[in-house]
Amino acid sequence: MISLVYKEFNAFFNHLTGYLIISVFLVALGLLVWVFPETSVLTYGFADLEALFVYTPYVFVFMVPAITMRMISEEKKSGTWELLMTAPLKPHQIVISKYIAAVVVITLAVLPTWLYYFSIYQLGAPVGNIDTAGFLGSFLGMLLIGAVFAAIGLFSSALTDNQITAFVIGAFLSFVLYFGFTALADILSTSSLVLLVEDLSLGYHYESMSRGVIASGDVYYFLGWIISLIIVTTLLIRKR
Repeated sequence: MISLVYKEFNAFFNHLTGYLIISVFLVALGLLVWVFPETSVLTYGFADLEALFVYTPYVFVFMVPAITMRMISEEKKSGTWELLMTAPLKPHQIVISKYIAAVVVITLAVLPTWLYYFSIYQLGAPVGNIDTAGFLGSFLGMLLIGAVFAAIGLFSSALTDNQITAFVIGAFLSFVLYFGFTALADILSTSSLVLLVEDLSLGYHYESMSRGVIASGDVYYFLGWIISLIIVTTLLIRKR
């Protein structure tokens, strides 16, 4: 499994596309946090990284499927999937290895955002005037959202042999899971089902963690989605 994780990690960074995806991600967040007047923390005047954590899921919706779209679909298209299935690995081990590689790439992509925290820490008046607990909770939530999107992207990649189709399906499902249930809860604001629908939303649990309180219910929610999607992806591979 370690060899497969290493192979997937190298495959991503062996192409210019991998560096381009991460570069676009970091540039987009940098512009949102520091440059654009409507979202710039310098214009806002408070030691707060709310813009970073509010807009990161929007970027993740497209970035994470771009990372995972080729992991299974390209293997099947190029004919190397059959070779991989003859390796001394069970289907769930193959899926988990590819998933771990995707999560490692996502983690490496978001680690540079810690520079924003240290910058705001120094710019605060007095120095250190920043909600560290809120930052840590939001950062953990951001990683968990990336992990769920990675599981969605891997599932989408297993559905088709075309990586572009896998990207579109992954981006759509990620969008629905993060924004769709929240929008539906707003529509059903007068219904008794509003709490149930809202509790299904990734955005609801992400906002809960961004307050700096890491509740076990929120963590279980994210882990539940990850484990369920990995199981479904494994079953799909076995069936095909």
